[in-house]
Amino acid sequence: MSKRTVIGLMSGTSHDGIDAVLVDIARVRGRFRIQQRAFRSFPYSRPVRARLLRVSQGARIDAGEVSQVNVLLGELFARAALKLCERAAVSWEQVDAIGSHGHTIYHNPHQRPGPGSTLQIGEPAVIAQRTGITTIADFRPADVALGGEGAPLVPYVHAFLFQQPRRAVAVHNIGGIANLTYLPPRSAKQALLAFDTGPGNMLIDSVVHTVTQGKQWYDRNGRMAKAGSVHARLLDELLQHRYFARRPPKSTGREEFGAPFAERFLKRAAQLKLPPNDQVATASAVTATSMARAYHDFILPHGPLAEVYLTGGGALNPTLRAQFAQALPDVRVRLLEETGYESQSLEALAFAVLAYATVHGLPSNVPSATGARLPAVLGKIVPGKNYRDVRLR
Repeated sequence: MSKRTVIGLMSGTSHDGIDAVLVDIARVRGRFRIQQRAFRSFPYSRPVRARLLRVSQGARIDAGEVSQVNVLLGELFARAALKLCERAAVSWEQVDAIGSHGHTIYHNPHQRPGPGSTLQIGEPAVIAQRTGITTIADFRPADVALGGEGAPLVPYVHAFLFQQPRRAVAVHNIGGIANLTYLPPRSAKQALLAFDTGPGNMLIDSVVHTVTQGKQWYDRNGRMAKAGSVHARLLDELLQHRYFARRPPKSTGREEFGAPFAERFLKRAAQLKLPPNDQVATASAVTATSMARAYHDFILPHGPLAEVYLTGGGALNPTLRAQFAQALPDVRVRLLEETGYESQSLEALAFAVLAYATVHGLPSNVPSATGARLPAVLGKIVPGKNYRDVRLR
């Protein structure tokens, strides 16, 4: 298949900003060849972040607010794509497609009673009209419609990039929510597994923002957690959450680990009279320990695991990394950068690849990971000015 130039756009559950990557993608003999040409992150302003948090917290928000934020994000995504082109000295006419994850404001694929659903905002029609570039977005609903979790979706790309011939490895992304992809050796007759392990930065960020009275959004370099001590009893209480014991396929979000979970943590920490650094250390341990338990409970029973590659914003937190490695002592823990790929750009890159797959009619969900009944071509195509050329190539 011919080479295509694609922009990937990602806004994660940490609500910190938009990651944008420009890549060249070709598929030769069933394998992707991917060359990253440019990457940039565009932080959200405080007012935008506050609005995003409001519509993502599960509170009662009127449809008008959701509609307005949907369009606002579409404008911001489009601006990010055009600024990335400018930085890379590439005109929009040279870009074949944009793959936009959007921003998840609700995710409950197996809601009872009623049908499960997932909702990502960041209007793709706005992106296509402002940039002129055909845009593929809203990747999750097709998998949910087939009985799947609709997440995680990046394992399709992880398998192409990181699966080894004879060693089992894993990729663990620590965003707002943490999720892992288990890649058995290619020589083994095992299915790929992937699922959300629980909170990533979400709980830590909420605790830091509260105990610093809004002065900090996150624990920079893990300094507060390093200066504190983990409260073992509170940690054990939090790890009793029913999600951690659920067998995969499974996925989660702010519905389970957002504001209500953080409020319960903070209330209990106040009862225990924990100082701020101890609260952050304990919140960090919730993430690290729940991540490690996912391997002990669901991955290691399949056989030895050689390495875990950490990616996402939480991978930059050395205290969190150390807590995780300590809880998983028999596995080598490495940063994704050691493989030659950039941690910060990987998820945006993945959605560029998913957009490429959609344009070519390739199924890109992984039923063994999501639980969907069938493979599916994901996403919705919104034509841009270049749609005729993209469709014919």
